[in-house]
Amino acid sequence: MSYKEKIDSMRGELRVMNKLIPEQMKGFSAMEKAVTEGGVLDKKQKEWLALAMAIATRCEPCINFHVGALMRAGGTREELGDICAMAIQMGGGPGLMYAGHALACWDELSAPQA
Repeated sequence: MSYKEKIDSMRGELRVMNKLIPEQMKGFSAMEKAVTEGGVLDKKQKEWLALAMAIATRCEPCINFHVGALMRAGGTREELGDICAMAIQMGGGPGLMYAGHALACWDELSAPQA
């Protein structure tokens, strides 16, 4: 399954979750909005942090979402490299494996669409 397919599938699962527990999902969404729009760090810096944490905690769906968000925030492949290096340093071998997922996701999402 491609990374785009994984992202689309996860979005579908989240829509089902939203129907089951709409108030809780609204609460999570409100918290996410407050965190990403407030504070002193800019959007790209926050995505650096979120992606590093996603790699370190080995959450592939989180990696996929935050790679896309980092791209939309103006991040570069070179910045992703630094993020992966820090996550590897903090997470050891497992961090290396999930950093590979982040890089493969970036490369797929940035490829020209046919």
